[in-house]
Amino acid sequence: MDSLFQRILIDPAICGGKPCIKGTRIWVSLILDFLAEGMSEAELLSEYPQLTHEDVLAANAYGAEAARERVVPVTVA
Repeated sequence: MDSLFQRILIDPAICGGKPCIKGTRIWVSLILDFLAEGMSEAELLSEYPQLTHEDVLAANAYGAEAARERVVPVTVA
């Protein structure tokens, strides 16, 4: 997973310090939002041709790691 995390950049001078894919201004959270809304990886890569499959994997890995560190309240049925 470390190689995936090398694709993510957090720099206060870029995107206000939000995690983004290195070499782009595409936020990790934007990728995760699109996937959560049902966009396929193929659609995402078509919409953002500067992204790669590995970038999408890195965003997912980052989101999984963030979920381990922080609890987001959800409604329990």
